[in-house]
Amino acid sequence: MTYELALPDGRILRTRISHPPDRTTYGPGLWAHILRDQLDVDQETFWALVRDGVRPARGTPPPRDESVPLDVVAQLVSRVGLPEAEVRTMTREQAIARLTRFWTEGT
Repeated sequence: MTYELALPDGRILRTRISHPPDRTTYGPGLWAHILRDQLDVDQETFWALVRDGVRPARGTPPPRDESVPLDVVAQLVSRVGLPEAEVRTMTREQAIARLTRFWTEGT
């Protein structure tokens, strides 16, 4: 079975799951080839992913926390009168709480 991973830079990493014909384990040379040429990681990075779920840097930004909905941003800027720069620093929860305060208390 062949696995493929398309990377943001246009490369496609491919690796195969196979076993040596005599059921022995992979030798150090073949293992190094798989890590370097097929998976594009070093051994430390590979095991960090396996053990801890730490994904290797592949040119994509890390996932952001939940963003503030656009309609909440628009309301905070146009109705509440907050500067856009201030709204950008808010978490989703903070922005929703601030808009809720405006609608319930008028402040």
